Amino acid sequence: MPMIRETIVTTLNAEGKVHIAPLGLIAEEGGWILAPFKPSTTLDNLRANPYAVANFTDDVLVFASCLTDRRDWPTRHATHIPGAILDGTLSHAELKVDFVEEDEQRPRFHCKVVFEASHAPFKGFNRAQGAVIEAAILASRLHMLPREKIERELGYLQIAMEKTAGPREHEAWRLLVEKIEDHFKHAPKSD
Repeated sequence: MPMIRETIVTTLNAEGKVHIAPLGLIAEEGGWILAPFKPSTTLDNLRANPYAVANFTDDVLVFASCLTDRRDWPTRHATHIPGAILDGTLSHAELKVDFVEEDEQRPRFHCKVVFEASHAPFKGFNRAQGAVIEAAILASRLHMLPREKIERELGYLQIAMEKTAGPREHEAWRLLVEKIEDHFKHAPKSD
């Protein structure tokens, strides 16, 4: 299995507007593979502007906010590509699409690293941060996973939240749980 790194990816549309989205990047020698689902803004942007910035952050509130349509995080211009760097990110990699492997569900954009920089030290994760990332992945796949699986996994992840979460993790968790509950409240009832 390839290594996947959960990041915040920034892309630009044809007009230069920044889009911020969580995305698991697949490691490959010399770069990363971005595989956004169809349809998505990230996919459209990569086709219009074949560059992206992988923002490596330990702020799980950014992940949760993006999944609940709160994407107004401050950014600054990338230094070596047309792109945007998330303010407050610990490090980033500026990526250029080298080639695209088409797929009906998730095209794979093979990217080379053009430039990398570190901005702040990484001080380690707590278990609640990992729990929020896992809950964010569940929240991004509500249309694909059975309700029982989501509820079971959230129950287990809640243990880490209760034991190790700080204020940002609690806020991120609240946003994700509300999104998931709202989805099930409006989901059609099965017989």
